[in-house]
Amino acid sequence: MSSLRFVVQLHRARRLHYDFRLEVDGVLVSWAVPKGPTLDPKVRRAAFHVDDHPMEYVAFEGVIPAGTYGGGDVIVWDSGHWVPYKDSDPKAAIAGGELHIELHGEKLRGKFVMVRTRADEWLLLKKRDEFAADGWEASAFPLSVLSGRSSDEVKADPEWFWRSDLPAARAAVPARPGMREIDLAGLNAIRENGTWEVFGRSLRVTNLSKVLFPARDGEDPVTKRELLRYTAETAFVVQPYLAGRALNLHRFPGGAATKGFWQKALPSHAPDWLPRWTEPGSGTEYLVVNEPAALVWAANFGGLEWHPWTSTVDAPDRPSYALIDLDPGGGTAWADLLVLARLHRTAFEHLGVRAWAKVTGRRGIQVWVPVERGPGFAETRAWVERLSRSVGAVVPELVSWAWEKAERGGRARLDFTQNAVNKTLVAPYSPRPAPGAPVSAPIAWDELDDPALRPDGFTIRTIGSRLAERGDLFSGVLHTAQRLPPL
Repeated sequence: MSSLRFVVQLHRARRLHYDFRLEVDGVLVSWAVPKGPTLDPKVRRAAFHVDDHPMEYVAFEGVIPAGTYGGGDVIVWDSGHWVPYKDSDPKAAIAGGELHIELHGEKLRGKFVMVRTRADEWLLLKKRDEFAADGWEASAFPLSVLSGRSSDEVKADPEWFWRSDLPAARAAVPARPGMREIDLAGLNAIRENGTWEVFGRSLRVTNLSKVLFPARDGEDPVTKRELLRYTAETAFVVQPYLAGRALNLHRFPGGAATKGFWQKALPSHAPDWLPRWTEPGSGTEYLVVNEPAALVWAANFGGLEWHPWTSTVDAPDRPSYALIDLDPGGGTAWADLLVLARLHRTAFEHLGVRAWAKVTGRRGIQVWVPVERGPGFAETRAWVERLSRSVGAVVPELVSWAWEKAERGGRARLDFTQNAVNKTLVAPYSPRPAPGAPVSAPIAWDELDDPALRPDGFTIRTIGSRLAERGDLFSGVLHTAQRLPPL
């Protein structure tokens, strides 16, 4: 019998596991192996038979969007070919509950046997041969055999996304901007109104020359076409911050020079393909940006600001971030706000807490503190309040705790009240409704000491070069989980 392909993919979804897949009759018959295969013949590995996968998946390495089946990052941990060395009909052997295989991979070599114990539960065992190695652990070899990258590196900068709602031949969608020129060319070809094929979706776009953001001095105004281009170019950077979360949109259909309004519920005319979530109790159906095309739809719908919930739809009462909003008053100078931000930086260093800051694109600074799932909003709100009151006590002349803006005497507010269900802060890289289309831009903590830093200094026209030069400075919040220390 001719050799067949196999792949082992290290998959970080709800739990880390190894997907062990064998080509059988034109599909990938698959098992989830929590601790990974081993070359140690004394060790038995539990394996759980899962759904077959298409052959197109055999070389997939990238990210499966959150909120879809298997959402998480995937690397090709091992690959090669295999032959059945005792069974002439592998499909029948699997049905019978015992399969003998010989692997020719880069990490896994030699003879193995798979034995069903009950239902979908199997054991994967290494036979004693010249490739056997006592004490051999998969975790000691964490890198991809396809790219040489780690799971963290692939998650931070994926080349591909897997769209399970598309036919297998088109399910691997390129992630990097340079690989999406065909989508942008499609937008450029539309004069004013038309259908744009973007990220595998058909989107009706209109009024592309409409001014959405007034001009800054010496610049041209920003049109709807330019906003849609920006959204498409940055969608794969922004989307992880929105995935699996209800999204509140601040809509300005008439442009940023007009009065906007908040849109939470999806309209009845929203396309069926948009990912969505219905809030228990209220029945409100929210947009959930589990794929990049959904964000482009939101921008086309007049959503100039993107505000994701701080909790995910599977646990809406359990925040994954504690939020700190340095909200300047009418009399707060930028230098004063920087003092408050530096004091928070010192507090985090003292506490050993990891936090990420961004300028708001307007006048303020915001900080996101990732937390492991567990505490409710009351706990994170109380923690942020204690921290902020400690910082405020150092410079009481700069801070007011009054609720009403008119009662603050022009001083800044350290707003801890955003730590509540359906309270949000603007997403990183979201535009803001102001001249020039400024964006809420992540910053490194040491940039607080840079005299050139401004809260609205980055726009949809300039943030791309910053991303290309420095990468996504906010990505740490996506793969950090920590307990908030007592104060």
